[in-house]
Amino acid sequence: MVKKLNKMASKAKAAPANQIASAVKDSAETILRAGQGAFAKVQTEGQKVLETLVREGMAMQKKGQRAAEDKVTEMTTKMNRVASDITSQANTTWDKLETVFEDRVARALNKLGVPTNRDIELLTKRVEQLTAQLAKLGGKPVAVVKTSAKPVAKAAAKKAPAKKLASKKPAAKKAA
Repeated sequence: MVKKLNKMASKAKAAPANQIASAVKDSAETILRAGQGAFAKVQTEGQKVLETLVREGMAMQKKGQRAAEDKVTEMTTKMNRVASDITSQANTTWDKLETVFEDRVARALNKLGVPTNRDIELLTKRVEQLTAQLAKLGGKPVAVVKTSAKPVAKAAAKKAPAKKLASKKPAAKKAA
């Protein structure tokens, strides 16, 4: 369009004013018709374009919402994994600490001469065996003979756990 006007302007210098006015009028009419055609097209297709834009906007919103939900799910999964790992590590550490504590307490009790549950069970079985043998022989109770476990007996008698031990021994004493 601009080229056409430039050509007309160069011709206008050589042509009379009447021809210039006619060319300008033709150009203005062409522009006016183009504008009217665009306006008519917008009126007829404008609603369609608007509906299309609304649909595309809703699709974009849904896509964004899905992406956000996926990220939230992904982050929740990662956080659950991390929490599980930390819990597992804490439990493992706690178990190790508990084992170390139990071992140290057992060593300390052993140094003090406190018998273990196993020692008490073995002694109880032995007393039961001896009681059974005594009953077979005629049944008179015999005085208890001291053995080499003298520090154990003294330490057990002085300690609070000895009361627990004493509560386990009456079953054997009743039979004697």
